[in-house]
Amino acid sequence: MFLPGGVSLLSATGRQVIAFFSYFGQIAQLQWDILVGLVKGRLEYATTIAQMAFTGVASLPVVAVTMLFSGMVIGYHMAIVTGQMGISNYAGRVVAETMCRELGPVLVSIVVSARVGAAMAAEIGTMKVTEQIDALRALATNPVDYLALPRWVACGTMVPTLTFLGDTIGVIGGYLMAVLAPQLNAGAYWTSIPGGFAPSTLIAGVAKSVVFGIIIALVSCHQGLTCRMASEEVGRATTRSVVYCIMLIYGANLFLTSLIFRG
Repeated sequence: MFLPGGVSLLSATGRQVIAFFSYFGQIAQLQWDILVGLVKGRLEYATTIAQMAFTGVASLPVVAVTMLFSGMVIGYHMAIVTGQMGISNYAGRVVAETMCRELGPVLVSIVVSARVGAAMAAEIGTMKVTEQIDALRALATNPVDYLALPRWVACGTMVPTLTFLGDTIGVIGGYLMAVLAPQLNAGAYWTSIPGGFAPSTLIAGVAKSVVFGIIIALVSCHQGLTCRMASEEVGRATTRSVVYCIMLIYGANLFLTSLIFRG
């Protein structure tokens, strides 16, 4: 079977497969270089603190709004559904389990990838186009240690912190809407959480977000460092970073969920 231009379907598929493995090979190499720089103590603390503030503190408002309204929607539906089934005493537990297991880590990571990941790719991509990265090499400075390592540490530490805060805000948002439903009262919502909600669920969700944060840093920095030398390529690299982050976060979430929550 041939495609227009005489290119066979098998050849086109093979090129995509090679590109797929090549991409993940480059990501793995970047991860290795970051770990080597971290072990050898090449971390720039001032830059890392600035990146942590940008990733964590500056992202908190949008994370809070996202998780508050998400928790309110889930809490409202859970109050109605559990009330119809006669198990309204479990509404709070269901909301807490849903937020901490899946929605909290995933939604927070997507918000951070859209806000922080895009900014990382655009900033590093601009430096690549304007030859600032070449200038770093000329000054005997490793671009991975100077640019990628602080962002890797910032995402790996602040995304879990935002996830914990987002889980708390989401549960509170679920309470605000659940009490508006006639099938549930405030006392029933809160008393159901301590009895059935295991702290290990919260810990597992936060642990997943560590992986998500690393994915965001790796993908965004890689897109910036490999950006082509053209101004329009910066926008394309930024778009790719967000799209790739979201797809990889969903894929990693499926794998980690099946690995952690086996019972």
